Formats: sequence, structure tokens, C-alpha cells
Amino acid sequence: MPVVGDLRALLHLRYFRRLLAVRLLSQAADGVYQVALATYVVFSPEKQTSPAAIASAMAVLLLPYSVIGPFTGVLLDRWRRRQVFFLGNLLRSALALGTAALIVTSAPDWLFYFSALCVTAVNRFVLAGLSAALPRVVGPEQLVIANALSPTAGTLAATLGGGLAFGVGLLTAGSNTVVVVLGALLYLSSALASLRLPLDLLGPDQVTDRTPPTLATAAQIGVRDMTDGLRHLRTHTDAARALTSMTLLRFCYGALTVMLLMLCRYAWSNTESEGLALLGLAVGVSGGGFFTAAVVTPWAVRRLDTRRWIALLASCAAILVPALGLPFAPHPMLIAAFFLGLVTQGAKIATDTAVQASVDDAFRGRVFAVYDVLFNVAFVGAAAVAALMLPPDGRSPALMLVVAAIYGGVGAWMFHVKPSHPASR
Repeated sequence: MPVVGDLRALLHLRYFRRLLAVRLLSQAADGVYQVALATYVVFSPEKQTSPAAIASAMAVLLLPYSVIGPFTGVLLDRWRRRQVFFLGNLLRSALALGTAALIVTSAPDWLFYFSALCVTAVNRFVLAGLSAALPRVVGPEQLVIANALSPTAGTLAATLGGGLAFGVGLLTAGSNTVVVVLGALLYLSSALASLRLPLDLLGPDQVTDRTPPTLATAAQIGVRDMTDGLRHLRTHTDAARALTSMTLLRFCYGALTVMLLMLCRYAWSNTESEGLALLGLAVGVSGGGFFTAAVVTPWAVRRLDTRRWIALLASCAAILVPALGLPFAPHPMLIAAFFLGLVTQGAKIATDTAVQASVDDAFRGRVFAVYDVLFNVAFVGAAAVAALMLPPDGRSPALMLVVAAIYGGVGAWMFHVKPSHPASR
């Protein structure tokens, strides 16, 4: 198969392999750290978890991506990217060890959240730098396959890191400290792996002034770019509709995620370790849905189009969510987790395609910055709404029906709108 040959040729490139190793170790550490944060907030025996606490944890994990994301390019175009990987992961390793110390000493929750917020804030620079550095280690003809391989491998590494964190947590009787230390070691490994890349290989080139811009200047540039992206979307309705649909679907997925966490913690388990095992199983099943979406979406989009595929996915979710979710039983909910993983990731792939196909190249980066903010803010907003609606055990028919209605509304809307850009067909 040609794709297999392309992948083999790609993996023969020495510096690509080294950059990929930095990504895999970094994102595996992200998976470990994020699971450690979630289990500390939700499954610690000494804590009485509430939906509000879960919403706070999700805000810590995701809001830095939204707040810092639009401004990262301003700084990454002035800093050596190899040093961003080395110093960024080194800093995250130290901060993660600090988080472990806070867990041991039972520090105030706000201090714990602040430490976690710093770790995830640095992560935004590392991930953006990895994408910016990729064209420096592959040829132009290999860039498409490299863009397909690297992020997918990184997501898989994060999922495996999360699974490793669940396993270590169960073996150590729920010791979040051990899991966080494991994440710190993986961050350190990623930092050391980056030293195998030459200092100036990853760019940027021709930067005479490497002094970072002032905070005010960076903020001004970021806000201006976001405003330009929003203006551009007003005249590119296919991309705007896809982004609106994806934002609503992401909101639904976030609300159901908080519900699932509460069900695993209180409704379906008698002990923290049993609830943690159920959550790990649900995450793995949802990951299977994500993988299935990556396989079937290209085939489906070729036979339908991005708009109809999003409509079909949302309509199926509108039926499956109440049918499988309203009994609030573990086995039907696990089946729902698989399909919701497929729906969410399938819609995201279709949205990415719609934006890439219908947005002018000069504005594509700015539109994706808007996309990034909407994607993460929708998840955090969903967690906040769920915190208001969910009872302590997580059983909320009202929230389930609201989510099903949103899925149904998105499906009906996307079936009836007409594409305005030929590529969207």
C-alpha cells in the first residue's frame, strides 16, 4: 500500500523520529497528569466530590489552551523551538513535582489548582511548537503524511499515558502522588529527548530580535487575529456552520462527561478504586469510538459530504443518548460512551475538513485559533452547566434530555442548510 510505504520512508528520517519521540513522551505525560488531576479531584477518599469541583478541574485543564492559544504564535516566532521543548518540559517536570508535594501536604485546593494551571499553560507552547517544527524535519512532499501521523500518534500516546495512570493508581491503592511523579518523570524524559535535536534545526529563521514582545503587544496581536478570523467567518458560511455545530456537539460531550464522572464515583461503585476502574473502562471505550471515527469518517465524507456527515452523527446521538442513557446503568452507558466518542471525533474531523476546504489560506490560521477557543470553552461551559443541574449521584434525566435536544437540533439544522462552497460538497 502506498501509505505504508510513505510511513516507512518518513520513519527513516532521523530528525523526524527524534521530534516524534519528544511528542510521544510529552503527550504521554499529559495523559498521566490529566488522569492524576481528575482522580485526585473525583476519587480521593478524603474528598466529597461535587459537579462544581469537576467543573473547576476541567477549567484548569482546558482554559489555558483558550486564553493562551491565540498568543503562542507571537512568542514561538521569536524563541528557538528546540529550547521551547527542552525548557518547557523541564519546567513542567518541576511543576508536576510541586503538584505531588501539594497532594502529600494536603495543601489548599486553590494552590493545587494553580499548580496544575501552570502545567497546562506551558503545554500550549509545547504543542504549538511541535506543529510549527514539523516542516523543518520532513520534505514538502512528506508533510501531509507527517501531519497525519504525528498528531494521531500523540493522541494515542496521551490515551496510553492515561491508561498507565489508571493502572498505577489501582496498583498503588489510589496514590495520586505516585501517578503525578510518574508524569513528572515523563516530562523530564521528553525534555532530555529534545536535546538530541540540533539547537537551530527547528527554527525560526531570520529572527534578528529574539526579545519577546511585551504582554500588551502580544495581547493586541492575538485579539486582532481573533477578530480577523471572526470577520472572515461571516462571509464563509460553510466553515461558520461547521464550527457552530462542533461547538454545540462539544458542549454535549462535556456535559455527559461530567455526568459519567459522577455516576462512576457515586452511583455505580461502593469504593473509590471500583469507581476509578469503571472510569478507566469508559475512557478506553470512548477512545475506541475516537479511533473508529478516524477510520470511517474519510469513507463517509466521500460518500456524503462534511455537512451531511455531521448531521447524521448528531441525529444518531439524539436517538442514542436517551435510549442508552436514561436507565443510568453501567453497560448501556458504556455503549453510549463508544458512540459518543465516534460522534464527537467524527464531527471534529469533518469540521477540520470543512474549515480547510472553504476558508482562504491567508486566514486559515486565525480561523483555527477561533476554533481552538470555541472547542475548549464549550467543554468548560458544559461542565459549569452540568454542575448546576446534576444531583450528587449524577442521575439527571433533565440534563440528558437537554443534551439529546441539542443533538437533534444540530442534526436537523445541518440536514436543511445548503453548502455555499463547492469543496464542501
